[in-house]
Amino acid sequence: MNFSIKRSLWVITLLTLTSLSQSTFGQNSASPYVPDEDTIIAKRLSEWQDLKFGLLMHWGTYSQWGIVESWSLCAEDEDWCKRSMDNYDDYKRAYENLKTTFNPVRFDPSKWAAAAKKAGMKYVVFTTKHHDGFCMYDTKYTDYKVTSESCPFHVNAKSNIAKEVFNAFRKEGLWAGAYFSKPDWNSDYFWWRNFATPDRHANYDLKKYPERWNKFIEFTHNQLTELVSDYGPLDLVWLDGGWVRKMSKEEITKENSDTSLRYQRSKSQDIHMGDLKRKLRAIKPDLIVVDRAVYGPNQNYLTPENTVPEQYLPYPWESCIIAGGSWSWIPDAKYLTSRKVIHTLADVVAKGGNLLLNIAPGPDGTWDEEAYKMLEGVGAWMDANGKAIYNTRAVKPYKEGKFAWTEDKEKNRYAIYLAEESETNLPEKLMLYEFFAKEGDIITFLGDDTPLEFISFGDGTVVKVPAQLSGFRSGTEAWVLKITPAK
Repeated sequence: MNFSIKRSLWVITLLTLTSLSQSTFGQNSASPYVPDEDTIIAKRLSEWQDLKFGLLMHWGTYSQWGIVESWSLCAEDEDWCKRSMDNYDDYKRAYENLKTTFNPVRFDPSKWAAAAKKAGMKYVVFTTKHHDGFCMYDTKYTDYKVTSESCPFHVNAKSNIAKEVFNAFRKEGLWAGAYFSKPDWNSDYFWWRNFATPDRHANYDLKKYPERWNKFIEFTHNQLTELVSDYGPLDLVWLDGGWVRKMSKEEITKENSDTSLRYQRSKSQDIHMGDLKRKLRAIKPDLIVVDRAVYGPNQNYLTPENTVPEQYLPYPWESCIIAGGSWSWIPDAKYLTSRKVIHTLADVVAKGGNLLLNIAPGPDGTWDEEAYKMLEGVGAWMDANGKAIYNTRAVKPYKEGKFAWTEDKEKNRYAIYLAEESETNLPEKLMLYEFFAKEGDIITFLGDDTPLEFISFGDGTVVKVPAQLSGFRSGTEAWVLKITPAK
């Protein structure tokens, strides 16, 4: 994951989306989303949309240095991925040598899975391989992996880390998803050691050496079919590195008029995603495939990175959000508060999305205690208010003022009041703008059956909070009104 550069890509995308009103996704406008034509996948995506809350984990040998994942290997000059050595060759050798010291002896994925389940998470996405190419599973296609004899952890009974993670989370009833980087900076078929590595792209002319690129395609297809075949049942594959793709006609036109080396190389970085998806679906017909940031039918849902869109989006999407200061583990990380996670989750769900919260394990194979405390607070709120989150869909007015709106499949509406930290008790009146409760509707708080008085007029509905309920769940992060429609 690249916080800075990929964020820029998503800022461009989101600016485009934000410039469109909610009514523009009609006959006269082009959507940034292309639905998969497979009806099985449409059903599976609807089930995924019911889950709402997932866990992302970035973990690799880089955790030993407490640095950003992979990106310090890339020669692009960015402040957030500076190297600790002046000599690049020395740095790269030292980085790749981290394999020989990676030994997370306290690794216990069952503890993570239990905490995630208690927090209300319903799926996990785990980094099987990041851009650096180090595999957190026992792949047959490279020795740059956690089960290599040169990695001290290979003798551990849990050395096949991805398999242990998937099994532990499935045991707790969560869906299992594999993060997988399409670029591989350790592969000689992507970064050929015959040439320098000026940036993130393949570092040779793919048109001049097509046989080498074909070997990389084969390598990538082999690794992904291996994961789906041997580490299943996987529910989704989450493919990162959107610059590895087939270029659009518009981009090819630009490439023909642009003499920069990047465009010359990037034109042919096609790994035949259509063929790859068909291979994977032959193994797992309902597999969700997320070819991130690549327009087309192989991106089954969109993934705005470390941000929440400003408006409702009318297609499957998921915000992936950092919980502890970085995608990868860093020392003395500052974690989001439980309140911030709850409010972010409500905001995302009200706009039609899922929240994928990233927690990074440390070099010894453990989470920081602050991560558990954060999730414990989220779980307590979800236990009381999960009906307003799970199995719901976005409904107008979506996110308005302090309220985030959802609707369940029985047409009950939920107005989630996102309280300020200073609001330890409920106010005397709650104003629901742009919503008009009708006679016969019943409004209550989740967790209390007392019908609340309300008045609907010009701007919306005013709900009266009786004195005996002003302290209902005092100090909570968010209160939830349930509106049951008149029969």
